Amino acid sequence: MTTVEHPALDVRMLAEVAPGEPAAAHPESERFRTAERWVDEGDGAWRVELGVTWRGEAPTRAAVRAALALGGANDPWWLIPGAFYGENRPAANDRVFPRFEVGASAPDRHAAQVSDEWHFRADRAATPAVFVWPAVGAPGLAIASTEHSALGLTGLGFAHRDGVAHIALTFPFREFPVTYYGSGEARPAEHSVREWAPGDTVRLEFTVHELPADRHSYAPVLRNLHARAAASAPLRPWVDVPTAAALAAEGLTRWHFDPEPGVLLETVGFDREVSGRDGRSVDRQAMHVGWVSGIPWAYALLHHGLRTGRTGEVDAARRVIDFITGELSPSGTFWGTWYREHGWTQSWTNLKRGLHSRTLGEATHFLVRALELIDDDTWRAAARSNLDVVVGRQRPDGNLGHIHHAETGEVLSWTGSAALAWVPALLEAAGWDDRYLPAAVRAGEYYARFVEMEYLHGAPEDVDLAPTSEDGYVAIMAYMALHRATGERRWLDLAARAADWTFTFRYSYDVRFDPTTILGVYDFGTRGADQASSSNQHLHAYGLVCTRELLDLAEATGDIHYRDRAEEALACFRQFVARHDGDFNAYRGMVSERFYQTSCFQPKGMLLTLSHAWSAGVLLLGCEQWLSADPSA
Repeated sequence: MTTVEHPALDVRMLAEVAPGEPAAAHPESERFRTAERWVDEGDGAWRVELGVTWRGEAPTRAAVRAALALGGANDPWWLIPGAFYGENRPAANDRVFPRFEVGASAPDRHAAQVSDEWHFRADRAATPAVFVWPAVGAPGLAIASTEHSALGLTGLGFAHRDGVAHIALTFPFREFPVTYYGSGEARPAEHSVREWAPGDTVRLEFTVHELPADRHSYAPVLRNLHARAAASAPLRPWVDVPTAAALAAEGLTRWHFDPEPGVLLETVGFDREVSGRDGRSVDRQAMHVGWVSGIPWAYALLHHGLRTGRTGEVDAARRVIDFITGELSPSGTFWGTWYREHGWTQSWTNLKRGLHSRTLGEATHFLVRALELIDDDTWRAAARSNLDVVVGRQRPDGNLGHIHHAETGEVLSWTGSAALAWVPALLEAAGWDDRYLPAAVRAGEYYARFVEMEYLHGAPEDVDLAPTSEDGYVAIMAYMALHRATGERRWLDLAARAADWTFTFRYSYDVRFDPTTILGVYDFGTRGADQASSSNQHLHAYGLVCTRELLDLAEATGDIHYRDRAEEALACFRQFVARHDGDFNAYRGMVSERFYQTSCFQPKGMLLTLSHAWSAGVLLLGCEQWLSADPSA
């Protein structure tokens, strides 16, 4: 037992209750004996060894909850990495998923997924930990465990009661007040208990961390937890980097590229015989200009084709970029999405005729990069039109606008941080116009507040203003571009801070799958994969989009951790790229978008049986960027 003072741990035995009921004390709690051993690990961290023994004369069923409390919680800020960020969902968000609100304990609020108490299964978290800062400027606490313990799947949770913030681990897990399954219609709460025989003793181990007031103090804690978990989660890619690049390029050209009119179809089915009720293919006959399809992945294909001398890939990439740049919206930017049935139209937003800044900015950014490979007058004119338009709409404070009207150019929404996607586009084209660099700097200054508040949000079109891993990628790319352009340390520090925040979504451990599921059969290693968002709880590969920036960040800071995290992501997604027709029931070169590591959208261990253009494209991009940095890979 350490003699160093440590936080007080509240250990309770929980009874089995009906689904949806709040936790209740075990009626014979006094018959359980608990023993704690705290081992001081320095820097405000302790390893806690907790022993629990059932001393009753007959078997019983119970769970163990270990909790910490912090007073003065007038404005608590929660963090469950990958699963919960602050309030988690803005009140006006158009997509419903778990939200924290002080005092929201009434059952009718639970139906709307609003509560002052939340408990989740640990595999929803990229690192199984719960952090809290009770108020602005106040120090915090964290408690962390592993996905599984001797009692089964672990639970992570928090609650706010009478000005006190509580964070907890539950063994085995409990989900309360509802279970989130990927939609606004919540499922009943879940709970599990352990069967205890007389004399049974269970030993549990977890860590407790005291935190400085700076919310970014999660970063060193997560870095240490990652180092521990990585030791038992070896990287195991199926193929080397050049092979993965070749497979992804083949997947794009063989399955996603349609020469008429020149598009990368967003999704194609693994099973080529399956059709919808209308008898048509399940393939999505649509293409975004960026994000889930379009120019970024055409650029990756162009880069690969030029490097390997594959003229067919070069031609396909050029055809896609030609098609997108051949018709701009009346307001002077790209359109959002093309559909085979009715052509070009808006982005996925509820704002009528709205075009999403992140999608437009990302498309423009990679078009500027494509122009470094092939100079084309139409491409250049399209890039300049987009950049000129957005600079003209920029507010004096630097905000570049979130949603833009396709016809009028009116900025329909100024919220969120998604417009950071314009910054690298402006900077990589800064030599074209002397307005671009100052506009990028103003934007960088404006959006820095989101990085500093640890609440980047709004980048993907499909989850409104939820915090997502994609917001982190956008910020890393923007602030590394600012650092390259100016050499200023401030931008490098913001890039590093954004990377640390992004890594809160990156799995630090290998999720345990049932060996009969497809992810279990193939022994899928989840270390290096990112939770898409607290709303879209599945693993995805989009983090490969900033492989180059993480490598540059590691070099500029001298911190190899950023390179290591880029490497593990690339290794992770060199799994499940189909190596031959029939591989995991896909065709050669196909890449899934979704890997279900928890109970959300589909049962844990399943795989989405659709190949996505962006999934193959971002793998190809990550491989090409890695090879550019290290040609011997």
